[in-house]
Amino acid sequence: MAAVEQPWLPHLLFYGPPGTGKTTCALAVVRQLFGAEQLKNRVLELNASDERGIAVVRSKIKTFAAIAVGQQTTLDGARLPPYKVIILDEADAMTNDAQSALRRTMEVYSKVTRFIIICNYVSRIIEPLASRCAKFRFKPMHGDVIHSRIEHICTAEGVELSPGTLQALSKVAGGDMRRAITTLQSAARLGGKGGVVDAATVHDVAGVVPEAACAAIAEACKSGSFAAMQASIEHTVLEGYPAQEILLGLQAVVLQDQALDNAQKAIVLEALAVADKALVDGADELLQLLSVGSQLQTCLSAMQA
Repeated sequence: MAAVEQPWLPHLLFYGPPGTGKTTCALAVVRQLFGAEQLKNRVLELNASDERGIAVVRSKIKTFAAIAVGQQTTLDGARLPPYKVIILDEADAMTNDAQSALRRTMEVYSKVTRFIIICNYVSRIIEPLASRCAKFRFKPMHGDVIHSRIEHICTAEGVELSPGTLQALSKVAGGDMRRAITTLQSAARLGGKGGVVDAATVHDVAGVVPEAACAAIAEACKSGSFAAMQASIEHTVLEGYPAQEILLGLQAVVLQDQALDNAQKAIVLEALAVADKALVDGADELLQLLSVGSQLQTCLSAMQA
């Protein structure tokens, strides 16, 4: 807020996980600067994941940045800042060539244009571009913040939550406010029983693997039988749960298992990480889950020996 009140706003770089309010904050900044009546004339908002090539920088961005600032006051006499603002959302999807061209544009038109760059991964923004901005990190939303906002929405929309549903939404969201709201909306429309949304409905809508299913896989691994472990994993996959959600559930089981020592947990967690990377690269889901199950079975068998 202090930066907005200064006559010369620096270029801004907002980064952090999805759903933490980066775009909302950027829009609030420009609304505070220009008011609703001048937003269209003074602000250009681009989603860089859709328009991320160097041609966009040379055409849309450069053209808007070069336009001189006209009106200096609002209709009620309030003074306007002597610059425009360009908001680049998901800028970490821009190519390196486009980012290099953007750096030069920021230098040339710095007197009449400010940039607000938004990204999830600041490491994907080239250093010459990042060094020209004031950086602001957005952390995952705390559970209390998500609870407060969900309760406000439920009150406004007339949605009733059963006990434990707030905690379930917060856990599913993982600090992502957008996901918490979207999950609540889907649960209220598709799964609410008698107008009441419960934790089970939230888990079903979000595709969360039940703790009992992951615990059953762990028990099958403890049996020492590969066939039993394979049958348990295949049953969970056939229920329609995503493989990456199953990995997350197994991760929680492993971390909470007091019988495993730190070295054994490290072996299984490494296998989980390798499987997660392989899934991102397009590997077969069942084979990766069986690989993780084999590692867990080996650790549990060694523990029982």
